[in-house]
Amino acid sequence: MNHEFAFSLDDFGRIRQMISEYAGISLHARKGNMVYNRLARRLRAIGARSFRDYLDRVEMPGSEERERFVNALTTNLTAFFREPHHFDSLARLAKTRPGGVLRVWSCACSTGEEPYSAAIVLREAGRTADILATDIDTEALAAARLGVYRTEALEKIGSERTRRHFLRGTGDNAGHALVRPELRAMVKFGLRNLLASDWPAHERFDAILCRNVMIYFDRSTQRRLLDRLAGALLPGGILFLGHSESCATGHPAFTACGRTEYELRHTKAA
Repeated sequence: MNHEFAFSLDDFGRIRQMISEYAGISLHARKGNMVYNRLARRLRAIGARSFRDYLDRVEMPGSEERERFVNALTTNLTAFFREPHHFDSLARLAKTRPGGVLRVWSCACSTGEEPYSAAIVLREAGRTADILATDIDTEALAAARLGVYRTEALEKIGSERTRRHFLRGTGDNAGHALVRPELRAMVKFGLRNLLASDWPAHERFDAILCRNVMIYFDRSTQRRLLDRLAGALLPGGILFLGHSESCATGHPAFTACGRTEYELRHTKAA
């Protein structure tokens, strides 16, 4: 394949090392074309002459391009009520879990569909809830905070739910819908690298959605993150993983309680 920019195995190896260091992402050796296509856009945008020049710029101390480098390599495939059985389980948890405010963490929230889906089911369950929604991708977080979606993205929600939880645009905004203020008030967005060392020690949640995240990490990193997520759950809290992620099976802190759903045991892992 002829590339606009020369792209060597050394360039790809350097990129794999950098994204592992910055975001903990383990890029598969077969992802070369994907990496080239995503980063070539950045080279054009800033007028870089080669991948070597571009990567040198990313690695400069205080580089603003580092954030864009991570954003470009972060996959943001998401949808409202993706894996709907998880939201059914969350609704059941809301009705059976004792206490006042239910605390939920969507720890790879992308453009917001997941935490807003959680807010919908918790509001419908009549449960007061605080939802923390975090991601490493600043552009995805900006879109999530905006809370504006194309109406076709809401088809899975259904017309009645859409009417109750969204405001349809008119005029120049036709074809789009805005999350209603009362739903937006339930969700707080923030930037967070799940592998960073600065997790707030006091945070505890009734449920954590960490779906389709583990697939980007190697086994040792998965184990380390599962240990940390166990420490962020309240006793009896539920961890939701993606449909292809079974890494919590056999972890001493968790017991399976549904399809890729894991309840925190009373005795946590050390």
